[in-house]
Amino acid sequence: MASLAYKRLVTRIILVTGDSDFVPAAKLARREGVGIVLDPMWADVHEYLYEHIDGLRSVMDESGKFICEPTKKSARQRRKKKAGS
Repeated sequence: MASLAYKRLVTRIILVTGDSDFVPAAKLARREGVGIVLDPMWADVHEYLYEHIDGLRSVMDESGKFICEPTKKSARQRRKKKAGS
């Protein structure tokens, strides 16, 4: 996370954890202007981690089913479909 933030390779990081071990990395990334979105996968989140995130979102419900909308098809998938038609 630190390397990605320092090199400005990302604008947002989606962190899948609830562990407070990631607080220093999240704090540093936010100082460097990187947004941190947390997906704890319905696990408990350490209170210190809440202070260093920009958003909280889960992509799965409590039963393990995905709740996100399907993503747009990539250009590669569109070309493949067009070539097959």
